[in-house]
Amino acid sequence: MKKKVLSTLLAAALISSSMAGFATVAHAEESDVSGKTFAIVIRNAGNPYAEKEAAGFQEVIEAAGAECIVKSPETATADAQIPLIQSLISQEVDAIAVASNDVNALTACLQDAMAEDIKVLALDSNVAPDARQTFVNQAGVQEIGQALADAVLDISGGEGQYAILSATSQSANQNSWIDAMKAIMEDEKYQGLELVEVAYGDDELQKSTDQTQALLEKYPDLKVICSPTTVGINAAAKVLQDNGSSVKLTGLGLPSEMSAYIGETDEFPCPYMFLWNPEDVGRLAAHTAIALVDGTITGEVGQTFDAGDMENSPYTITDCDDGGSEIILGPPFKFDPSNIDEWKDIY
Repeated sequence: MKKKVLSTLLAAALISSSMAGFATVAHAEESDVSGKTFAIVIRNAGNPYAEKEAAGFQEVIEAAGAECIVKSPETATADAQIPLIQSLISQEVDAIAVASNDVNALTACLQDAMAEDIKVLALDSNVAPDARQTFVNQAGVQEIGQALADAVLDISGGEGQYAILSATSQSANQNSWIDAMKAIMEDEKYQGLELVEVAYGDDELQKSTDQTQALLEKYPDLKVICSPTTVGINAAAKVLQDNGSSVKLTGLGLPSEMSAYIGETDEFPCPYMFLWNPEDVGRLAAHTAIALVDGTITGEVGQTFDAGDMENSPYTITDCDDGGSEIILGPPFKFDPSNIDEWKDIY
């Protein structure tokens, strides 16, 4: 009951501020969330990228004097995430941040959470707009799609077959990046390229390995594999290198896992790749959760909040292409032979 009363008062204050025409900007050091509980549900246990997101989230929450709960499902499925979310609702946490394994399947349980005045946000991989307050997006969909499309064009020499090795077929972020790639590559500039298959490794190392081997067997003329998932690109890199394959690789990967596979000579399968700092994705999600809980923001487009010492702070909430809102961390970063050694020990 106290939570509902406080939520009502904060909403009224925000409406008053909005009507006065002033942007709302909070400073993390002024927020008092001591005694509050913030939870993050990552995609699956044993996923280095997801675990780094959780580490960044936990760092900010605990520095703010609040309690942090990290939930890690055993498999990268919505069915494995749902009971974890339900348990957090029972614990009456104040906020839940979730990197979803399915854009729609978590809707009912997240709506249950919001009905209990729990603040809900997605990070990394989105949920339906009516199942969240906002979405922390690691980079703009178009920017990622453009970077990956141009990488395939460059590495292939502008012609030939390429394949995509994704995570799960229901993954919102993977699907949005792939759709953006496909739309971009309808341009005449990419007409020499043929997408032969989108394969799914379910963000599991063994399945991604098997899918890579299957692609090599099915498409002897394959020139490039693009894997916009850190688990997939790592698995594919090892297969290509172990097999001495001439097929090249690009996508989104962790520098610490990919440094042995990035180089300029033929022995290296990956000329370059892209990513962002997953710990920063978690940190921004934590700052967003704090701003939602302390009433600085409600998730509406146009609202602005402080994210401590993060590079692009303060952040402004913008339109998301699904009808909801989002906060974009920043553009994708290119890792190549010139800089991979300086980044491999960082994350």
